[in-house]
Amino acid sequence: MLSVGVGHAAPPEDKTIPLEKYTSEKARQLAQKYLADLRALFAGIYHCLPWVEVEKESVGFQRPKFLSGGDQRYLSLRIFIEQDPSPAFDSLAFRDRASAMYSRYVGPMLQRMTRNRSLASDPDLDGFTIILEWRKQSGARGGRPIHETIAVFLEKDPAARYLAGQLTARQLADRAKILGWDGETAVGQLPVTLYKDNFVATHKVANYQPDPGITCP
Repeated sequence: MLSVGVGHAAPPEDKTIPLEKYTSEKARQLAQKYLADLRALFAGIYHCLPWVEVEKESVGFQRPKFLSGGDQRYLSLRIFIEQDPSPAFDSLAFRDRASAMYSRYVGPMLQRMTRNRSLASDPDLDGFTIILEWRKQSGARGGRPIHETIAVFLEKDPAARYLAGQLTARQLADRAKILGWDGETAVGQLPVTLYKDNFVATHKVANYQPDPGITCP
């Protein structure tokens, strides 16, 4: 992973979706009610996972576009993952790269998104969206780097059962909708192979220390 310098006193505050950009009262009420939790979510990533970037307006209550009927709102988090070049990773098929990223990040991000049990069980919340993006190591278009992306959509009930130990990671993945993109080209729904990976819990960035008073789990 890339080396990162010392932490900053406070994370930027442009990561949550502004209230005026929501298209329904349900979404605005969720965003107002849990604004502190949304900010705590990206602040925890900012301080404790410095190789992971939460992009602007990437935390909030989105409606998955593939859903029809009703105003179903998923707590959504989009992150960009920085990593050093790896010939072994680059040689994998896209499905296998997606599987590796899913295995490494989906469980830990879901844990972070549900630390407030009141938010996780709110009757107005219908599920969770975790979007993972990383730079494709080979190939570029017009001199611009290509990013690969997977979007993982989890309904609230199976996510809660997984967090309670009632579903395995494999069972959760089987109940998820996982979509992939190669750059801007949609590749459709992806099956994933799961790997045991505790990287997020154990990785330490060289020469990086969180700010005083920050405790990272």
